[in-house]
Amino acid sequence: MFGKFIRKRRLDLGLSLRAFCMKYSEDPSNWSKMEREVLGPPTDYARLLQIAHYLELSDESSKRELFDLAAAERGRVPGDIMSDAQLVENLPVVFRTLRGEAPTEEELVKLADLIRKSRTPQ
Repeated sequence: MFGKFIRKRRLDLGLSLRAFCMKYSEDPSNWSKMEREVLGPPTDYARLLQIAHYLELSDESSKRELFDLAAAERGRVPGDIMSDAQLVENLPVVFRTLRGEAPTEEELVKLADLIRKSRTPQ
């Protein structure tokens, strides 16, 4: 997931692996391993921001996708979600639903309210 994303983005920028690595002083072997998903994504937020910069991901949505893919590949829930107590409280409902278990009506209403609140401009 993460590796495919960064490889596609590098290619979209028209850069070969070697040219990309020379431009940003990256080790071609390690970068290739990351793209081929032999080497996992970085865990360090600053390093992920650096990669986002290299890949010219300037909008928040693209950066979030990069961070989410890195977290998912590491088997983690993204930090911004974990820092929201209401979201964390509802994660079990999401997990059960993803596994094919039907949530209760009460759980659906609660989750829908949370989603609506998150979409309302502050």
